[in-house]
Amino acid sequence: MTHSTKLILLKYALVAFGSIFLLVYPLGLLWPSGWVWHGGQGAYYLQMICVIYAVLGIFMILAARNPAEHRSIVSFVVWSSAAHGGVMSVQAVMDGHEMGHMIGDVPALFLVALVLGYLNTASAKPATV
Repeated sequence: MTHSTKLILLKYALVAFGSIFLLVYPLGLLWPSGWVWHGGQGAYYLQMICVIYAVLGIFMILAARNPAEHRSIVSFVVWSSAAHGGVMSVQAVMDGHEMGHMIGDVPALFLVALVLGYLNTASAKPATV
């Protein structure tokens, strides 16, 4: 895949994933077993997560305009998504009531990390030959 193709795909991926991050609350309402943790976090937990992901989604969409200037934001999304998905994987396995997350938000976060991690290399200055 060429550098310019990866950069174009990175822009689309940032907008697509950023838009999905803005939809965490509706996803939690439509499919709670795959998007909302039920282990006694209280009513405010979902609001907190939704606000964090909504802000991150907005910054991802803004970063899509010029990913090279916003590599740190994209890298943060990659590494925080991988870390969050890893922690949730362990927690879901340890609490059998949360296994729905293994087909919901856990693979979604790993997908975000893998796709953006691969495509973010395009925002680096291309090597000259």
